[in-house]
Amino acid sequence: MGEQVIHSKSITELSSVMRAGKPTHPLITIIDTEKLAYGEETVGKRFSSELFCIALKDSSCGIDYGRNPYDFDDGVLIFTAPKQIITVKKPQELNQVKGWMLYFHPDLIRNTSLGAKIDAYTFFNYEVHEALHLSEQEQQTLNQIVVLIQNEIKERIDNHSQQVLVSNIELLLNYCTRFYERQFNTRSASNLDIVSKVESLLKNYYLENQLIEKGQPSIQYLAEQCHLSPSYLSDLLAKETGRSAKDHINDFLVDKAKHLLLSSTDTISGIAYTLGFNYPHYFGRLFKQKTGKTPQEYRQMN
Repeated sequence: MGEQVIHSKSITELSSVMRAGKPTHPLITIIDTEKLAYGEETVGKRFSSELFCIALKDSSCGIDYGRNPYDFDDGVLIFTAPKQIITVKKPQELNQVKGWMLYFHPDLIRNTSLGAKIDAYTFFNYEVHEALHLSEQEQQTLNQIVVLIQNEIKERIDNHSQQVLVSNIELLLNYCTRFYERQFNTRSASNLDIVSKVESLLKNYYLENQLIEKGQPSIQYLAEQCHLSPSYLSDLLAKETGRSAKDHINDFLVDKAKHLLLSSTDTISGIAYTLGFNYPHYFGRLFKQKTGKTPQEYRQMN
């Protein structure tokens, strides 16, 4: 059995675990990675929290994040959502790693516009090898926002504190969205290879009769075959094709359905089961949504 996960429910508990001193705000903190140090006794320990984290590090810091080991290169930004696991894999000395770790509790953004759309920032669910690699100028932009947040944390909490903090976090995340789009653009050639691989995976899944044996392919299945996280794969496909991973799956099924409707005498229910639908009415609903016609109408018109 693996070692128990050390779980922090609050900013105060996290600061205590990381020996980062007493926080000045109950719902948000910024930790200077140069001030972090831990020895061999910490190696192998697993940590999680109820917090969101955005971390910028500019040299090798050696952690396992989720299922993947990673050594940070210059200017790499990672994101973790509540309850994700981080494992320390080597000791760290004071002043060894430059950077910062911004942690905030979901309560800070609750009942705010950011709280309502935090799930739209899908990079919180990326794997570590899908981290955001920043240029020097991009680092400076994010550092300036973090300084504003740090200054606000140090001030006495008043009626404006939450709005100012949340606005700056949202600004930070919006810049990260822009920078990720730049990263997708610069990796366009390799991304197109992944698009082609997804199309091949769907074709082979159909030819090998896995639709009948296992049901419809999931986004998780496609992502695992491409060695990516589901969120990253869907964002990559949307960037390159304008269609999410779910859209690719559904469009593939509808395309095969059109072929079967015209080339076979199978019943509508039979075609639905062939395509991995447990219930024919789900098939009919998707087909009409995509084509504007029911399967029977499509068959009769063609």
